[in-house]
Amino acid sequence: MSLGAWELPEELRMVREVTRRFMREEVRPLEEKLDHDCYEMPREMLAPLQKQARELGLWCFRTPRDLGGGGLNLLGQAIVAEEAARCRMGAYVPACGAFGADPPNAILKGTPLQIERYALPAVQAGKRVFVAISEPSGGSDPARAIRTRAEKKGDRYFINGQKMWITGAAKADWGIVFARTGAGGERAGISCFIVDGNAKGMTTKPIPVIRSYHPYEVFFDNVEVPEENRLGEEGQGFAICEKWLVEGRIPYAAGTLGIAQGALEIAIEWAKTRETFRSKLADKQAIQWMIADSEMELRAARLLVWQAAWTADLGRDPKTDASVAKVVATETAGRVVDRAIQIMGGLGVTKALPLERWYRELRIKRIGEGPSEVQRMVLARSLLGAGSKR
Repeated sequence: MSLGAWELPEELRMVREVTRRFMREEVRPLEEKLDHDCYEMPREMLAPLQKQARELGLWCFRTPRDLGGGGLNLLGQAIVAEEAARCRMGAYVPACGAFGADPPNAILKGTPLQIERYALPAVQAGKRVFVAISEPSGGSDPARAIRTRAEKKGDRYFINGQKMWITGAAKADWGIVFARTGAGGERAGISCFIVDGNAKGMTTKPIPVIRSYHPYEVFFDNVEVPEENRLGEEGQGFAICEKWLVEGRIPYAAGTLGIAQGALEIAIEWAKTRETFRSKLADKQAIQWMIADSEMELRAARLLVWQAAWTADLGRDPKTDASVAKVVATETAGRVVDRAIQIMGGLGVTKALPLERWYRELRIKRIGEGPSEVQRMVLARSLLGAGSKR
């Protein structure tokens, strides 16, 4: 995979190689022993992998080193995210969970007590976390869609409402919940709260979707939260998490490219060996062009992801670059996997290969973290100026 004159820094090349080898030699052989649609590796298999990941510096690679994480910059995160996705469950659980689960970096803007009580256990002991933004009324425009309310009484808040499409809510140890504390439909009226996973009055209900793992509806019925669990100032909740929402799209996009790269490699190997009509598939122009198109699109998408990461690492606003990268990467990945299935024929839609699972998983990726249409809107408004509202 040549990138011409542009090359990664040596440190990140080493990180990529270590991650790639770990996935190839340690993670994927264990995953092959699991059910095709499995989304969680048994603890007895996972624990040794996590121990190795800690030793390699890949544990919670988005989290700062002083909290026990890998402390990678965004370009490094994109590199690792792409390699970590190259397993059957990689679209949902990178590295099958071997690298741990980073807490949302919004918690790092919390008080020392919040960091000690919630962030540290998430990194050091693998505590699970959810983030609840979306609601039945919509998730792409939270400034107007959020109707869940948090009413303050004395030194406590009482949360009432409903969230939807929340990943990991049922088994989480704690979560970050956005609720309206002010009037109207603006972002300034949204506050952010840390809610314990076993909080009285909070219940969850799975939402069946096209993949084996479901998101959840989360219901809040007078859920009591102490004032000390408010993250940041009242009314500033959305501003606290906006940076996380934007930057999170970059490793999210990179992960889809790892899946697509794996699919392309499967298709290439099949084309080299499969014979139809007295010649190899690799000799047929239709197949050659599908493979060539996939490679060209992957190269372009990868560089866009890296550019977005580099922009953020330079301290510049990556908002539009992240939107571009997210759309191009997720849509490219979907096309590449679709072509791989076409090249494989009937075998491509069987559970003998990961392709059909990746196909289902990647369809969700075009919606999650802000759908393609919203990202196009972000870019269009940037190009056309603030006066463009539609």
